[in-house]
Amino acid sequence: MLHIGRRVALRARITQKSLLDPTHRRAFVFKTGLLEELTSRGLIADITRPGKLVEHLKNKRRTVYAGVDPTAPSLHVGHLLPLMVLLHFQLRGHFVMSLIGGATGLVGDPSGRAEERMPTDRAKTEHNTTKLERNVAAFFDSGRRYAQARLSPSAKIIHEPKIIDNKEWLQQLGLLDFLQTAGMHIRLNTMLARESIRSRMESQKGVSFTEFTYQLLQGYDFFWLHKNMDCSIQVGGSDQWGNILAGLEMINRENMDQLPLPPKLVEEKGFGLTTPLLTTASGQKIGKSTGNAIWLDEKMTSAFDFYQFFLQTADDDVEKYLHMLTLLPMSQIHGVMEQHKALPDKRIAQNLLAEEVTELVHGKEGLQKAYTTTKIIFGSSYWTLTAAEITSAFLGDPRLVFCEESMMHSQPLTHLAVAFELISSRSEAQRLVKSKGLYLNNQPVTSTDRKLSSADLIDRKVAILRTGKSKHLILVLS
Repeated sequence: MLHIGRRVALRARITQKSLLDPTHRRAFVFKTGLLEELTSRGLIADITRPGKLVEHLKNKRRTVYAGVDPTAPSLHVGHLLPLMVLLHFQLRGHFVMSLIGGATGLVGDPSGRAEERMPTDRAKTEHNTTKLERNVAAFFDSGRRYAQARLSPSAKIIHEPKIIDNKEWLQQLGLLDFLQTAGMHIRLNTMLARESIRSRMESQKGVSFTEFTYQLLQGYDFFWLHKNMDCSIQVGGSDQWGNILAGLEMINRENMDQLPLPPKLVEEKGFGLTTPLLTTASGQKIGKSTGNAIWLDEKMTSAFDFYQFFLQTADDDVEKYLHMLTLLPMSQIHGVMEQHKALPDKRIAQNLLAEEVTELVHGKEGLQKAYTTTKIIFGSSYWTLTAAEITSAFLGDPRLVFCEESMMHSQPLTHLAVAFELISSRSEAQRLVKSKGLYLNNQPVTSTDRKLSSADLIDRKVAILRTGKSKHLILVLS
């Protein structure tokens, strides 16, 4: 109960913040229809009844959701495509919901996996659920501010996203009730035909009954949200297509059972929309399961590392990512790519991509941190930076150390470097000084007895020691 209370308080704080800020409540003007925009940006892999969905979206504001299981304490870059689709819906005034699978996370989704997931500890799942709720809230808050800087506001109201946990209904659901709803409306041959199940059944390890029923649980989520919260659209990655169809099957079979009409005359309800998986040009998936996750939580992947990840995007991928992961006009992206092709060494497109996605996820403050850290690690002069900028950029980073004045000015630089683990030993420090491999503010240290003076401090507070190209120690006068 305490855990649920904290989540309710978190949502209340988010709602209160939005009510205090009137500009937060404005939707935005777009020149193209929603599905047309998503298609042109490459954000749609599959969609059910696209023509009907266009009409469905014209009539009134609709409710759309996407879900994620709490298998980690943060979302990662691989989650950005479904989030971007939800953001596009929200910015046009639709209601969006993000579902955290506090219940389904205990079961484990077999989609895209060669073997069964390890059982998840309940306490860990609850911890991750709380973290993901904050992650999602932060993304939409930052996404709204990112959109405000680039789009014209409309007269429509923009609605806060609802963040929900499927434990709220699945933990109340008894086995017999579940079989009478989900079990009765799903056919076994359909479940067996799904790629996620068929591929596992053909493998040596097979698939457990627990994983086999996962699609029923996710399908029931859509069924419950449709029935209780008027949710008509589910968004997910392309590996979720089968699970989304399971939900639509549940919704429509119950609908047919309740209406005294021939099945052909019953109007089909609900829609599914999947995004491509985020991959490189070589086809490599970007995500946690492939071991190359870039987290959205700044405590797990710094704004600098996040920025650098996109700065290093291959030429073959950068245009695709600009379309998918930004709100820049298509004409602007086209113009940037023309410049990029004319001057590829300048990496104009990569710089723009890194700036846009970092601001989208981490805000202008995060982008400034990335700029500052980049200047320190790769720049030649630090003297234009302030102590506040440097401290803010590295706050929480083990390379940042606060040091008493007595120690900072009394100890040789070699001793400070060893004391704060920039260098492993004093003999190693002496060797580096002799080979001009130890630097103070990008200038070689020429004596093992060299001490810091007030004139050495950037903005009278900071000194930066470096060995090699990228190993740094930032000393801040406390």
